[in-house]
Amino acid sequence: MTATSMNFGVDTPKAAVIAIDCHRGHLDPEVATMPVAADVADAVIAANKALMDRARAAGIPVIHLVTRYRDAQEIRANAFWRTRAEDPGNTRKNVLRHNLDGMPGCTVMPQLREPEDRVVDTKKRYDCFLGTDLDFHLRAHGINTLIITGVNTNSCVLATVTAANVRDYAVIVASDCVQTMDAPELHDAGLLCIRTAFGWTMTNEEIYTLQDLGFGSEG
Repeated sequence: MTATSMNFGVDTPKAAVIAIDCHRGHLDPEVATMPVAADVADAVIAANKALMDRARAAGIPVIHLVTRYRDAQEIRANAFWRTRAEDPGNTRKNVLRHNLDGMPGCTVMPQLREPEDRVVDTKKRYDCFLGTDLDFHLRAHGINTLIITGVNTNSCVLATVTAANVRDYAVIVASDCVQTMDAPELHDAGLLCIRTAFGWTMTNEEIYTLQDLGFGSEG
């Protein structure tokens, strides 16, 4: 694998992996309240593990964002979400009982978390910056380049990439490592929106070549 250099628009890139909702509430079919299809979950877990292992080996931190609510009223305060709960055919019909505090769904998938990883578990909306200390943590550590993974491509990933872009972060979405519980065309549409206006989409193999981020040519 040949190391490559790429202009991400920052003078000296310093990267972190931002793993959005790689928790049991989406990815563990035994407990998930808003599940990704089982075969899709298996693939996205494997891709995330591969990327995270390479990132840790390169000294790039992994930060897990986890949705957690104190009670259903915190969810129900969102007008649109309330209507999803009233539609039995909607993929988000379980939204009012999704990742309430104490539920097993609030746990990062165990194969994706290592002791040195960081966790922000106060996420309550699609945008991972809203109501969390994510921005403070990133800036405190000089991180200016985000490698985004997780679920769902067309909601939390898209909203967080947009929020990161307007905060002037360089954003790369690891296309192998994001997925959706919605239709495949919405996954594709989310990636198209991102690479059109907000950041880069790259496969794991492409990311592994990025020497400016610390990956290099090994492996």
